[in-house]
Amino acid sequence: MLNKYPLWKNALIVLVLLVCGLYAAPNLFPDDYAVQLSGTRESNVVNQPLLDQMTEVLQQANISVKGEELTEQGGLIRFKDSRTQLEAKEVISRTLGDKYIVALNLAPTTPEWLRSIGAGPMKLGLDLRGGVHFLLEVDMVSAVAQRLDVYVSEIKTKLRTEKLRYRSVEHREDGSLELKFSAADVRDRAATLLRKDYSEFLINTEDRDDAFYLSITLVESKVREIEDYAIKQNLTTLRNRVNELGVAEPLVQRQGRNRIVVQLPGIQDAAAAKRIIGKTANLEFRLEAKTDAPRVTTETYEFRNENREATLEKDVIITGSSVSNAQSSFDENGQPQVNITLDAKGGQLMNRTTRNAIKRRMAVLFVEHKSRTLSETVDGEQVTKRIPYVEKKIISLATIQSVLGNQFRITGLDSATESSELALLLRAGALAAPIYFVEERTVGPSLGEQNIELGMMSVQIGFALVLLFMLAYYRVFGLLANIALTLNLVMLLAVMSILSATLTLPGIAGIVLTVGMAVDANVLIFSRIREELKNGMPPQSAINAGFDRAFSTIFDANITTLLAAVILFAMGSGPVKGFAITLSVGILTSMFTAIMVTRMLVNLTYGGRTLKKLSI
Repeated sequence: MLNKYPLWKNALIVLVLLVCGLYAAPNLFPDDYAVQLSGTRESNVVNQPLLDQMTEVLQQANISVKGEELTEQGGLIRFKDSRTQLEAKEVISRTLGDKYIVALNLAPTTPEWLRSIGAGPMKLGLDLRGGVHFLLEVDMVSAVAQRLDVYVSEIKTKLRTEKLRYRSVEHREDGSLELKFSAADVRDRAATLLRKDYSEFLINTEDRDDAFYLSITLVESKVREIEDYAIKQNLTTLRNRVNELGVAEPLVQRQGRNRIVVQLPGIQDAAAAKRIIGKTANLEFRLEAKTDAPRVTTETYEFRNENREATLEKDVIITGSSVSNAQSSFDENGQPQVNITLDAKGGQLMNRTTRNAIKRRMAVLFVEHKSRTLSETVDGEQVTKRIPYVEKKIISLATIQSVLGNQFRITGLDSATESSELALLLRAGALAAPIYFVEERTVGPSLGEQNIELGMMSVQIGFALVLLFMLAYYRVFGLLANIALTLNLVMLLAVMSILSATLTLPGIAGIVLTVGMAVDANVLIFSRIREELKNGMPPQSAINAGFDRAFSTIFDANITTLLAAVILFAMGSGPVKGFAITLSVGILTSMFTAIMVTRMLVNLTYGGRTLKKLSI
């Protein structure tokens, strides 16, 4: 029988729509703006009395509180809007000081039964929620140079083991290494040894100035590998640092060859976020040099907060990369400190070194990669260059009283804030290469709310105009198309929520475009039905022919648009990706609703009946 779906197909379509309705429902329950409290150490517990105390403090400051609750991460205090949230954070931070971490967050309002099946609302991007945006550039030259330093140490050890004496090892400006020898035969034996053990090097020999040189250059594929590792390691470290900030739904992703985008929705204190995210800091633990130590084995450094210096051994016991955990606290005199826990290898190295160094002093060097801006005139134009440099200063020099193992503490810090930040950086891990801020911008919460209002208004106006046109022009068929179009939006929201996609302002534009494209398929079908009716075809046959013969046109048009959306997603970044995601999802859902759902509704309305005319 024409225009009749079997029961199983109707049931399957209804089931799909019901599931999509369930997963779209959480978008009716937008997240509350909230302030999250968590302790900086185990003794600072967030409990109900503390939340009640903070609620009272906020009420005294004329800040209305929507609700409060204890969570696994600490405590949440809810507010009605972002402005109140920001005001409350300032009051709470001022009241609690450095004993607790006070972070902006979002608190879900989705019913528990929906959350139990994994349903949640769509995430909102930076342009809709407000927050800060950073574009960071990874110093690839430093990344390669750091790896070359490791190779230099290995090569020196290997040459000493083989008793091949060299005069010097130098870094050249082109990124290669140059080894200087006194004898050609020794140089040649060293070249043979290194070619055998290091396939990632291009090794060339050269004679000049009465000396014999070995030039070592990394092959391009190895350079790329080092750069990719630096980017991936920095991405991991930055994500860890952002997670420590307690930001809800952050974005940390690679852009191009050597850049990273960091977006922190809801954060308005760009200076604090920049200080934590951008700090390329690490630690080095070294023994103080003995008075009779040769000068070539020692280095002298200044203290960070004192006008004095100390001479240390060049050999590094461990670095911050061996730290598995770090917590800020206070010593018995109330001075800030950081309690350090090392990994297994780091604990062994510390134990082995301090076993023979009782009563000697060990220094903690704070290592920062910085840059200074230098302006110069080149060909009559003012050119600004960024000159990177490394600053190393002593933050602690303490006497080793007993053999150290996996746990010890760092003292000599300026403030509780500094100890908290140092602990955070050590927990998050060190950056594999220095990073520099290329771009920084802040989107205010009020602008984000305005974007949401205007975006929703555009969707509503576009949706309403399409509904009115379809109803007026195609009558009953237009009504059925409108129902399918509404279900299409529900499916679109559901799929976006399931995929945990982030909705941005361009994404809203993609939704508006999807509304027009979804109804376009129905227009093609209904126009074909009208054409078949004018050619004298019976109504039931016209309906069947309209859906069947318009399918290829609809499929071709949507597939070509989908290919363009996929290319946009693959090649674009940021806002372009947001537009591409909603457009791609919208194309797939609109094809389902325009062809399957509309056909089901038409079948239920007209199928199996004897018709003399159609309301189309």
